[in-house]
Amino acid sequence: MAFFRRACSAKPFAVVLALCAVGTSAVTTSALAQAARTAPAVPLPRPRPYVPPTPPWMLPVAPEPRTFKEAAGPDFDGAGITAKPTDCNRRLEKIATIELIPRLVGPGTCGGGDIVRLDAVLIAGGKRVEVKAAPHLRCPMAEQLALWLREDAVPRVAAAGAELRALEVYESFECRGRNRKMLGKVSEHGKANAVDLKGFTFTDNRYFHLTDLMAAKDLRTSIRESICVRFSTVLGPGSDGYHEEHIHLDQAERRNNFRICQWAVLEPPPPPPPKPEQKPAPKEGEQAALEPEQEADEEALPAAAPITGPVPLPRPRPANLEQTRRLQRRL
Repeated sequence: MAFFRRACSAKPFAVVLALCAVGTSAVTTSALAQAARTAPAVPLPRPRPYVPPTPPWMLPVAPEPRTFKEAAGPDFDGAGITAKPTDCNRRLEKIATIELIPRLVGPGTCGGGDIVRLDAVLIAGGKRVEVKAAPHLRCPMAEQLALWLREDAVPRVAAAGAELRALEVYESFECRGRNRKMLGKVSEHGKANAVDLKGFTFTDNRYFHLTDLMAAKDLRTSIRESICVRFSTVLGPGSDGYHEEHIHLDQAERRNNFRICQWAVLEPPPPPPPKPEQKPAPKEGEQAALEPEQEADEEALPAAAPITGPVPLPRPRPANLEQTRRLQRRL
């Protein structure tokens, strides 16, 4: 009883108010039920924010792998990992300096087998073209890149009056989605089947950027034609907005051997029109010399007569009839 008296005097909530209305002497089950029916509803918590699903190629990355088997994935075949070079390795070792990497493991579905690091490409005369930074690629992709350098890029650069010393690489193997988007298919970079090129370094230390508008257009056009023949995907300026400063190459397999070559060899914008020549202002104490034609025009103009009388004033403005009538009424 004392509890209900204190509750009524302390301005309780809706449930206690209902109990006080019933009375402190007779608290029954029906009174409690009535209080529960009249009490306001408790608000529910806000829904959790939407969390997009993890792409399939990133699922094994979510939990940190504890064993090599978890990191390698279910399709890993240990019997296929051997130090014996493949046929592609043997062909590539004759034309390039490489380091064998049997397999790149994960994360997720990234990586692959028969990976090599391409350090340099051997050309005629016992010379070599360095590849910086050395890309990690699948052997078939590395072989096509080396053949393109030997058979296409070096002769075209020589025809332009230069000698190739190094190929500058922007990126090769990286486990990520296409165009660096999380929710999407794994990029060919994640499969070590793609490389991004920046440009060439010549033996005279000149640098030739493949996407520079000021670089020689003839050489850029020739390089584009040779690349589109070798690789199944070529993306550069004008393709999708993600390849404006480098050239993306890969050997993605598509239905009916479909190929993509999207590299617009752009030209620099036209120069702005020349500004009109401004004549220098005359110095103090000197009068600017007039052109002969201007002097002749001024001599042909009649001399203005001097004003001797008073200057006439302008006509007064016309009176506003409505305003005049109002003034007259007030007066």
